[in-house]
Amino acid sequence: MNSRSKLSRRDFLAATAALGGSALLGAPRPSFAAEVDWKRYAGTTIEVNLIKSPRSEWILKNLAEFETLTGIKVNAEATPEQQQRQKTTIELSSGKPSFDVVHLSYHVQKRQFERGDWLADISGFFKDPALTDPSFSAADFGQAGWMFATDAKGRLLSLPFSVDYFILYWNKDLFEKKGLRYPQSFDEIVNCAEALTDKSSGTYGFVARGLKNANVPVWTALMLGCGTPSVSPDGKILADSDEAILAAKYYQRLMSKSAPPGVSGFNWAEAQSAFLQGKIGMWIDGLGFAPPIEDPTRSRVVGRTGYGVMPKGPKEQAAATTGDGIGVTRQSTKKEASYLFCEWVVSKKMGAGLLQTGSGVPFRSVVIADPEVRKGVKMPAEWLDAVLGSAKVSKLSLPVIVPVTEFRDIYGVALTNMIGGADPATELKKATAQFAPVLAKSEG
Repeated sequence: MNSRSKLSRRDFLAATAALGGSALLGAPRPSFAAEVDWKRYAGTTIEVNLIKSPRSEWILKNLAEFETLTGIKVNAEATPEQQQRQKTTIELSSGKPSFDVVHLSYHVQKRQFERGDWLADISGFFKDPALTDPSFSAADFGQAGWMFATDAKGRLLSLPFSVDYFILYWNKDLFEKKGLRYPQSFDEIVNCAEALTDKSSGTYGFVARGLKNANVPVWTALMLGCGTPSVSPDGKILADSDEAILAAKYYQRLMSKSAPPGVSGFNWAEAQSAFLQGKIGMWIDGLGFAPPIEDPTRSRVVGRTGYGVMPKGPKEQAAATTGDGIGVTRQSTKKEASYLFCEWVVSKKMGAGLLQTGSGVPFRSVVIADPEVRKGVKMPAEWLDAVLGSAKVSKLSLPVIVPVTEFRDIYGVALTNMIGGADPATELKKATAQFAPVLAKSEG
């Protein structure tokens, strides 16, 4: 798809200040901040590589606005996730990518992109008042967003775009029938799950991903509450530590005693489908899976579902976080124009539309907290509160390593075995012995 036009920084800031989501609510379209010189690179053409998703569809749908405002022409391509990852790896490794801007999944590609030195350092652009909206700040993207976007040297290599937090979904009707309150701790999750489970009526207190690979983020979410990541920043494997074993025990108990039959084969879709039927008490997964819950054509729990920040674990409260970003390739000869495109993608106006259309959740808290933006969101206010609350306690869900897929594959098998009764400590020790040489080789 093609587009032309460039946003000046002045245009961008004015728009951001005036937006508040009103554009999507029928108010006159705002202009963008006047301080930024969005027209400086008019006539430039940039190539953009996107991951096909509702988020990229929102970008493509609004390209004409960017082109009109900036004078920059955009040739954008969106391809399915696995295909896009393969294409970007091949082209960036060659040193001659065909694109100036790249969309990346932080929780899978961050370390790979950093090791390859594939992204331009945009720290200077971010600090330049002629290029960046003065309302932008590191704090606005949240701790997890900024950690995703920066490397160990403190260089800013991308702008955080869309975020997903693991939350706890709960069926208010089932809780009320049992006289239960929303759990405040991991132990209370377990107790509520077992109290809600009545196999004779086909009611189960809990559901989550049990399928190998897909199940790992559920365990790492519990691990964060137990006080540890799975792999330390210096590369030490912690996935067989006492904390990791404790998290695995929570996972095992919930999935073996309070989950429906066949849960070891559940990915998020099966877990979601089960919850929609109204016979599941709680479900832990990403908040991005929420919209179907409020769709009366698909759900039996419309208006009766609670959305909560992940309860506190034995050591801390943490919302496991994944996300994606958008950056400029190091080889691009049009870095400034490409940066303006990235800035527009994460602008308040674009973020408001992302949220209001259900296409995704922007990293920027200023978007989610804006009452005018919230008015246009179809999801319940409680869902938005869970988003904001999760942002305050966000921590990276998966380790920032190159072999993330191998990590999920190996430990995923261990977790599935636990559902069948295998000892958590034994399974994690075995998985760590298998994964250690894979990680060592990737870092060597």
